[in-house]
Amino acid sequence: MKRRLLLLILTLLTLAALAACEKAGPSEPDQVTLAMGYIPNVQFTPVYVALERGYFAEQGLQVELDYGMETDLLQRLATGDVRFAIASGDQVTLARANGLPVTYVASWYRRFPVCVVSLAESGIETPQDLIGKRVGIPVLEGASYIGWLAFLDGAGIPRESVDLQVIGYTQVASLTENRVDAVVSYALNEPVQLRQSGYEINVYYLDAYTQLVSNGLITNDTTIAQDPDLVQRVVTAFVQGIEATLADPDAAFAITRQHIPEMDDQAAVLQRAVLEECLNYWSADVLGYNDPAAWEASVTLLQDLGLFTGDLAPETLYTNAFVTP
Repeated sequence: MKRRLLLLILTLLTLAALAACEKAGPSEPDQVTLAMGYIPNVQFTPVYVALERGYFAEQGLQVELDYGMETDLLQRLATGDVRFAIASGDQVTLARANGLPVTYVASWYRRFPVCVVSLAESGIETPQDLIGKRVGIPVLEGASYIGWLAFLDGAGIPRESVDLQVIGYTQVASLTENRVDAVVSYALNEPVQLRQSGYEINVYYLDAYTQLVSNGLITNDTTIAQDPDLVQRVVTAFVQGIEATLADPDAAFAITRQHIPEMDDQAAVLQRAVLEECLNYWSADVLGYNDPAAWEASVTLLQDLGLFTGDLAPETLYTNAFVTP
């Protein structure tokens, strides 16, 4: 009798639990907007991989990508308009110096992708050969301009000794049409284009002369304080995307083509070469990890360049709390 009663109670409890689960239904995924700060591009391949392979979904996330050439990206992040963004360490440093509560939570690029390019025929064989020459730059702000200033500082070239000209994003045409002698460019774009087109070039990569923290995943202090679990899940999926891209670039590139349908087979040859170059910038012993020495050097450099004043502790700009060593 007692055994029958016990079985009846267990059965009723099991049925009640199943009913409760059925009533509650599956939990809804957390909606997350990731601001990219640019147009759909092969350089976002790890994010596309994390989406298509289900890494974000496995973390209970539904991610929307917010594109746009925005100058106020970190301002939007600081005010909570978006909670996650891709941005560079120099921008985080300057934002924080201006009181914006934003924090770098996962490193992505291990090298700052700015360089100075000239055609081999120009005779510019060392950085010092740029003195007295015309150098084109897209704009006098942002990563390219900061990279240029850092390059001059590292190479020991006075700013006023170079004829710097704003040319917009026309680096390849301006260089090949001899409008300028050299250009400040994105290391993962114009040099690859020029080589693919058969030009012999000289390239001076910024990281050979100085150190700046580059692109990574950023959030705001409120999100870290109020929902650290959300930050952890976004970082985990993001890093998985980088890892999978490094492990199988061809499969990752196929995924990227789904996100950029206008990329035809001819353009794909160049873009696959761009991705190959990207891999050299993304590889790391510990993906996502922030190097404290790199942050300290970066803050010191930006301060020495006069881009901000006052004291700013490097350790307030980033955290490794969400990265598995």
